[in-house]
Amino acid sequence: MEEKALGQGEFVKFGITLFTSDRGIGPASAARGAEANGFDSFYVPEHTHIPVKRDAAHPQTGDASLPDDRYMRTLDPWVALASAAAVTERIELGTSVALPVEHDPITLAKTIASLDHLSGGRVILGVGYGWNLDELTDHNVPPGRRRTMLREYLEAMRALWTQEEASYDGEFVSFGPSWAWPKPVRVPPVIVGAAGNDKNFRWIVKSADGWMTTPIEQDIDDRVATLQRMWREAGRDGEPRIVVLDGKPDVDKLRRWKDLGVTEVVYGMPDRSEEEVLAYLGRLAGKLEGLRESTAVG
Repeated sequence: MEEKALGQGEFVKFGITLFTSDRGIGPASAARGAEANGFDSFYVPEHTHIPVKRDAAHPQTGDASLPDDRYMRTLDPWVALASAAAVTERIELGTSVALPVEHDPITLAKTIASLDHLSGGRVILGVGYGWNLDELTDHNVPPGRRRTMLREYLEAMRALWTQEEASYDGEFVSFGPSWAWPKPVRVPPVIVGAAGNDKNFRWIVKSADGWMTTPIEQDIDDRVATLQRMWREAGRDGEPRIVVLDGKPDVDKLRRWKDLGVTEVVYGMPDRSEEEVLAYLGRLAGKLEGLRESTAVG
């Protein structure tokens, strides 16, 4: 399923995201199963911790309640992806999404570069600004400056990944000429997981390589067109990556998204037993293959 013809023209990739936890299938088995079933990418999320007392509202619930208890049980994304890299050869390895500002940018750059080096250039860096302001506060992230902080972190990490003697001087990140290896095989593309609004798109056009939709965002036609227009107006080369988190595969929807310029569609998997999840992956792969065949003749 490396390339899916949804009619004439460009191809759309299909990925899997596992909301990792300390129960059910592990990321290595899940990624190996996803690759065996022909999926193109494997994503995991990040939360370092969840403060019990919170004022921040979750985007889905609208209040301090959580839609899933896996938020408090999430595995470290880079350890999870390293375990996946060790048992796969082709599938891309990404975050949906990571929270870079909760880490030291120099050591995080080393971690990501090491994973990309050891995996043969398969890392995709999905990032978020962080909806959980209480979690960010515990990491000394000023809520009103989290976008600036993230921008600086990404710029500093790119410097460490691409320059022989890297340096950076910003408000939140500053270091003098430094050596840092390994360099990634491929500088990881940065995809921002956020609501599809003009403010976020302006940030993406300036500082990232694409957009990942939120789980509750399905009516994206106008939003995709807006991002593409802003991308062109800013003089960016090519087209932005557009990754859509989908619920149920649908032939008409997938054809429309392909025509819009969506580059990848990602489906979630449950944190159940390995047997149950692998069976689910097989069923999902079969549905997508059937959709590919039905749309190829449309």
